[in-house]
Amino acid sequence: MLTRRTFFERLSSLPVVGGLLGGTAATAASAGAATPVRRDFFKELGVRPFINAAGTYTDMTASLMPPEVMDAINYASKHYVPLNELHDRVGERIASLVKAEAAMVSSGAASAMTLGTAGVLTGGDPKKIVDLPNLIGMKTEVIMQKSHRFGYDHAIRNCGVKIVEVETAAQLEAAIGPQTAMMLFYNNNNSVGQIRDTEFVALGKKHGVVTMNDCAADVPPVENLWKYTAMGFDLVVFSGGKGIRGPQSAGLLLGRKDLIAAARANAAPNGNAIGRGMKVNKEEMLGMLAAVERFVKLDHAAMEREYERRADIVLKSLTGIPGVKASITVPEVANHVPHVVITLDTAVTGITGPEISKRLREGTPSIGVRPGEELMIGVWMMEPGDEKVVARRLRDVLTAKA
Repeated sequence: MLTRRTFFERLSSLPVVGGLLGGTAATAASAGAATPVRRDFFKELGVRPFINAAGTYTDMTASLMPPEVMDAINYASKHYVPLNELHDRVGERIASLVKAEAAMVSSGAASAMTLGTAGVLTGGDPKKIVDLPNLIGMKTEVIMQKSHRFGYDHAIRNCGVKIVEVETAAQLEAAIGPQTAMMLFYNNNNSVGQIRDTEFVALGKKHGVVTMNDCAADVPPVENLWKYTAMGFDLVVFSGGKGIRGPQSAGLLLGRKDLIAAARANAAPNGNAIGRGMKVNKEEMLGMLAAVERFVKLDHAAMEREYERRADIVLKSLTGIPGVKASITVPEVANHVPHVVITLDTAVTGITGPEISKRLREGTPSIGVRPGEELMIGVWMMEPGDEKVVARRLRDVLTAKA
């Protein structure tokens, strides 16, 4: 019978390296084995990487994680920890960094919206958590401005609620009733809707209705991380893998402590809950924490100057090309950084926007831009030096004629 004592007695009789690792490993170790050649996984799989001249779009894999984030991820990958305890501590640290009452890491911004809604509906009640999306005994409606309907509000409807559309403040107040669970605001469309953010929050406070603001792509500026909770929104959502440059599969839900606790009760690792499949592992939690720590400490003015410099290089490369007009613009809210906007007179250029996008993607090196008749070149997700490559390739494609 092998006991702990006999195991160590046998272990002590083995050659220190050879007995444990085998002859080949021992020889390699003693000889100082060379560092293994890194695999080119994308090449093996036939997937072609590209220079990101678009921005933080999910289908283009958003941002690249900086070394601080990867260090945190690699650190976490080597240890076991109680996941709920880690969730608590990371949330507390992030909340202090972004000046929120509470915070949690979610599996993306859409997950944060689902979990936040689930928290509002259930209040953390174990029976209601199991029942979702069956809303018996729960409120059933979420109010939105019609102009704020967007391609991600399915994240709210996952919980079984009905979205009630309004256009004016008077309509919103008239729509509030016993079944109103929450009011949802899409931050990117603040200037589009008739009810602006501050008035929206005030109406929520007036009627005792929870307000949520989807700010997924709305940093930079860094101040937005605390602007909307300070404004009075009860819950605020951010993507983790866009401007913050954390894991793309992570997000942030910030806001009231009671609502964050209720959202957590609907999330993994809790079983039999609507968020069980929205798992956040220890690597993503620490990666997100490291990303937020880095982001709030960045010299954002210096970053802005760097983006302007890159955009100017692209802009100058287009000077003098017949049929091409280009300018630098900064989107009002989402992706609030310098972009180069290119408009084409295709009768002169002999090539359309989608054709340019195709040629850039198929060329060497491959360059990804958002396809459209009007091209918008995002410079902030480029690696240093990419702006010169993009500028040269754009000019080549535009002057080659279709």
